[in-house]
Amino acid sequence: MEYGVAGIPSLFRIALAGGALMLTAAGNVAPLEDQVLERINQVRQDPAGYADRLRGLRRHFVGNALYAPEQPSGVMTREGLRAIDDAIAFLERQRPLPPLDRGTLLDLAAQDHVADQGPLGARGHVSPDGATPADRVRRRGGGTLVGESISYGYADAEAVVRQLVVDDGVPDRSHRLLLFNQELRYAGIGCGAHRRYGHMCVIDVSRTRNGRSVYATLAQNDMPRGDKAP
Repeated sequence: MEYGVAGIPSLFRIALAGGALMLTAAGNVAPLEDQVLERINQVRQDPAGYADRLRGLRRHFVGNALYAPEQPSGVMTREGLRAIDDAIAFLERQRPLPPLDRGTLLDLAAQDHVADQGPLGARGHVSPDGATPADRVRRRGGGTLVGESISYGYADAEAVVRQLVVDDGVPDRSHRLLLFNQELRYAGIGCGAHRRYGHMCVIDVSRTRNGRSVYATLAQNDMPRGDKAP
């Protein structure tokens, strides 16, 4: 969710088996943060393909309960097929977007929120000391033009991104809209343990690598080739 746009969302209750693990050149499993960004970029670049993946879930619903093969006892959702169908319709209309690059400063700000919130089992975009996403980026030396989405309950990249795209129980689908914001160019991700929900992933996004305005970035000669001021 972009901070300040809407209230804290409800948890999305669907938990499914993830896709193929991302491997490094040495054959090791990549960090979850890398996997989440890779999955976000796949969805941004091929929204129609992701709509097909969601369409495959429909046959596993009975009412609002999802009886996926890996969870035969069922998992309750808030909206059931309505949220899935809404996401499919959105994705079918959505044009492909460029992938997001990694922003190191945004990574640090996202990881700070995990470190502060996870051990306490807290939830939301405001840190225990009252810091907002913008405050956390500014503390790391950046600007305040950032958006933030948080996933709770999943340690699997596929489930994290699906939670944000389907946005079950979130009337304005603000997480989905943030992921498909065409102005975004950079993302920072922090994932870790959460006392209440088991796991959390924070995704901070911006038009620039440091959360500053495009004009300030241009003035500092820090705009990557191919980026343009609006």
